[in-house]
Amino acid sequence: MKIVKRSLLLLFTVLLLIVFYNYPKLNIIAGYSAKMTGSSVFLAKRNLAFTDSTDTNFSPIHLAENRIDEETKIAYSSAFGLLNRISVYREGFGSLLLVDGVQFDKNSMPTPKRTEPDIVTEFPYGNAEPKDSIFSNINYDKLNASVNEMFNDTNKTRAVLVIYKDKIIVEKYDEGFDKNSLLLGWSMTKSITSTLFGILHCQGKLNVYDRAPFEEWKDDERKAITIHNLLQMNSGLEWNEDYNTISDVTKMLFLTDDVTKIQLNKPLTGSPNASWNYSSGTTNLLSGILRKQFTTHQEYLDFWYSALIDKIGMNSMVVETDMAGNYVGSSYAWATARDWAKFGLLYLHNGNWDGDFLFDEDWVEYATTPTPTSDGWYGAQIWLNDGGRYPDVPRSMFSFNGYQGQNVFILPEQEIVIVRLGLTKNADVNHFLSEVLNSFK
Repeated sequence: MKIVKRSLLLLFTVLLLIVFYNYPKLNIIAGYSAKMTGSSVFLAKRNLAFTDSTDTNFSPIHLAENRIDEETKIAYSSAFGLLNRISVYREGFGSLLLVDGVQFDKNSMPTPKRTEPDIVTEFPYGNAEPKDSIFSNINYDKLNASVNEMFNDTNKTRAVLVIYKDKIIVEKYDEGFDKNSLLLGWSMTKSITSTLFGILHCQGKLNVYDRAPFEEWKDDERKAITIHNLLQMNSGLEWNEDYNTISDVTKMLFLTDDVTKIQLNKPLTGSPNASWNYSSGTTNLLSGILRKQFTTHQEYLDFWYSALIDKIGMNSMVVETDMAGNYVGSSYAWATARDWAKFGLLYLHNGNWDGDFLFDEDWVEYATTPTPTSDGWYGAQIWLNDGGRYPDVPRSMFSFNGYQGQNVFILPEQEIVIVRLGLTKNADVNHFLSEVLNSFK
């Protein structure tokens, strides 16, 4: 009998230790699931069953149980019944993951002002349907075959769009998606954030080579960090970008009410301009700097849309905020594939949007100049091929990239923009891109 009791006690102790060790991870499981469920259902207009089977159907996120309240637009997620998280949908903002112990009134924040879509002018400069265009230098059978290859159980692609000379030459969607479907860009949002600095810099309202405007750094060695260092993710600040553990990035996205503060309070572990380290915290620090440029919160909220997003007709795009009202510039922009393509075209044309310059060619050159110590991979919140990451693709290509295989590839010499939005990075993107390019004679 004593042996049985001891065995049960040992088993209980082991189970208790397992729960204690893994309990913090439940916050990530339930937090991610609540956030994604709310955004997918209420912003992207997918149903709960579809969301459960796709967007949240991977380990360990699939362990959460989700439900929604259609009337209040709240998503609830539970990790084994031990930890529960909720997200609240707000029109104009998307879905907001609430943090325990932080008070929030969803009606207290001003709503960003938006402009009406242009439904008369054809794509890309408006939202009307484009006219069919046939180019004699394209092998369409080969092009379509290369695109079709991306839509299988391994590659898990949701949308592909190829644009040549401003014309859509191929557009394909997975089952359940179409040209009106909102898709999360994840870290492609970083390139949106960077571009806003480019706009202010070219307007003479901000100098990216100025020191970062933080009182918290004025009395220590961090005072030498410039906005330029932050844009290049080369500040030397400590950061751990690990999505599989309780790390800096998961704390920021799922456990804090103000995403701009996590990186702000980090010490230096390297030297500015000599320590490239990919950091979503740095991008949200930049979002905080953008907020400092405006007198009111309303002006900050409006600027993202009036200066860039709506300016180029990305009217489907919604950038979500944290509880403090900061745009989560690292991760949370949703848009259709066509609108993501417009963003790529803006860079292809060096900031010229139908005769209106949002920024100039110098900014594109700056943003695509390799960051020191990045091995030619990274510029100013933009990924590069300068180091040959994609060996069978021109080195001049650059891209906006995001988690789970979100990409907008810009090929300046070829006048091509390629959008690929998916659910996995397992796809052989180098092969896909080279096959697309090989379809041009």
